[in-house]
Amino acid sequence: MKRSVLFDTETTGLEATKGDRVIEIAALELLGDLPTGKTFHVLIHPERDIPEEASRVHGLKLEDLEGKPKFAAIADDFLAFIGDDELIAHNASFDFGFINAEMERVGKPPLDPSRKVDTLELARERFPGMPNSLDALCRRYGIDLSERTTHNALLDCKLLAEVYVELMGGRQHGLGLGGTDGNESPVARYAGPGTRTPVLVQPDAETLAAHAAFIGKLPDPVWTAGEKTEG
Repeated sequence: MKRSVLFDTETTGLEATKGDRVIEIAALELLGDLPTGKTFHVLIHPERDIPEEASRVHGLKLEDLEGKPKFAAIADDFLAFIGDDELIAHNASFDFGFINAEMERVGKPPLDPSRKVDTLELARERFPGMPNSLDALCRRYGIDLSERTTHNALLDCKLLAEVYVELMGGRQHGLGLGGTDGNESPVARYAGPGTRTPVLVQPDAETLAAHAAFIGKLPDPVWTAGEKTEG
């Protein structure tokens, strides 16, 4: 089953190339485009001030980050979490730009842009000419925004995960028997807005035997039609 990582950053400003820094990173693991419940979340000391206008957006002040690690201390943990998988973000060029600026500062290779999936671009393709901010998409899909009083990276990731499911085809997307290689059997069941962790369901031997017995009682079950030979 395909693994991808959805992530978000909060920063001291809008210009990664002019000294603004990352102060928060959150990431969620997705399997088959559905969240597994595994997350990465860290607050980071930016080694500089946080302008008041930025604090009004995300609610974080420099005193909130005293004693928090610097980016160099968390870089390896972040890279281990994202692995080599696809990276999903809303306005992804912004987040990639900031992460790559931080990677350059600590002497690590940048994130490959070929890994980038931008939900803003996906939304613009689906809803051309309409507002496609995260708030606008949540309202369009009926996703609860009541907790979003400021831009919190982890909450934004959880909301975006719900939006992403809808952009990729809704709750039925990702449901299936088996992975891409045909060897995996768990079914990922998406429980709807407000319940962001999928349930993995795998029938046990007793359930499979009961199902086979039930099918055997049917006069002409479609499930076994392909197994019959012409006489």
